[in-house]
Amino acid sequence: MANSIADQTAIVGIGQTEFSKNSGRSELQLAAEAVKAAIDDAGLQPSDIDGMTTFSLDTNDEIEVARCVGIGDLKFFSRIPHGGGAAIGVMHQAAMAVATGTAETVVVYRAFNERSGRRYSVGIAEGIVTPDLIHWSWYLPFGLLTPASWVAMFTQRYMHEYGCKGSDLAEVAVSTRKHAINNPNAFFYGKELTVEDHQNSRFIAEPLRLFDCCQESDGGTACIVTTVERAKDLQHKPAVIRSAAQAAGADQENMTSFYRPSISHLPEMDLVAKQNYEMSGLGPDDIDAGIIYDAFTPIVLFQLESFGFCKRGEAKDFVKDGNLEVGGRLPCNTNGGQLSEAYIHGMNGVNEGVRLIRGTSLNQPAKNDHVLVTGGVGVPTSGMILGQAS
Repeated sequence: MANSIADQTAIVGIGQTEFSKNSGRSELQLAAEAVKAAIDDAGLQPSDIDGMTTFSLDTNDEIEVARCVGIGDLKFFSRIPHGGGAAIGVMHQAAMAVATGTAETVVVYRAFNERSGRRYSVGIAEGIVTPDLIHWSWYLPFGLLTPASWVAMFTQRYMHEYGCKGSDLAEVAVSTRKHAINNPNAFFYGKELTVEDHQNSRFIAEPLRLFDCCQESDGGTACIVTTVERAKDLQHKPAVIRSAAQAAGADQENMTSFYRPSISHLPEMDLVAKQNYEMSGLGPDDIDAGIIYDAFTPIVLFQLESFGFCKRGEAKDFVKDGNLEVGGRLPCNTNGGQLSEAYIHGMNGVNEGVRLIRGTSLNQPAKNDHVLVTGGVGVPTSGMILGQAS
């Protein structure tokens, strides 16, 4: 692909705070701790950073984080909207900045007190000011106030069309929990989950049950992106960004694209998949592991189909028989994901993708040449493929 960012940049450092339900400190402190940890992990100094990117939802101004950590002059800073959909959008921005020479070393960060502070699960039940209220106003009178209720609408249609059952969704939740059991950083460390446990849990928004929904978490994560050439001199094996892409589909709404001809699949994720495969020259058979954005279990099914791991409507079968676990066809969310490790808008998944490439995941698959990492779905979304350095 002409003028592509493919294979020009790499993630060379990762950092995070602990994940909790009450951090006991400010969001700025969480951001600073995560950024400093990522810089240290890369073997760099704060003065080496000349670019920063984060989410439009993040309360931590770049200049304040920079001052707290000791970062000096900045040549690049940007923000990406749409919550979890920004998870790889910010990586895309960082990779473009480095690949074009706009900046040499960019820190990507996300930090919040999402459990002890402003809880995203409340959706628009609390006051919110955004143009999205124009289309959300069509759904408010019917009680569609929260992300869980919005995703439940898509899920009901998907289940109706393809015969998917709640026990199929449970397979996703159980697979992520099996990974979290081995991860001391995970909220559900050491806490088993069975299909029966899932099926006996209460409904949040039918057909979504308690364990179909991700964590509400306090915490911060960060990573460092620089050139592949510079990465060779740093202390860890780099995770090369083979491809990265963003997408918004036609007639897209934020979380509630219910007026499309079909709502049982996500055309914007199809577009992300197409861009990533074209940019990287890879296909589904080349992907060894996945960090599949799992704010809710059914969106994992949608993404498996969009990225071609199975045909449309067949993900309910693909997720069975341990296929999402280490040793299966596509080990997914080996940190426990947002369902069982923590919900940091997918950025904790980016760090786990890097660990998978390094070979340091606590649930490390035998083959780790290429790892797919995706952003949130139901919103303008994103994804990237990480690979080994040549």
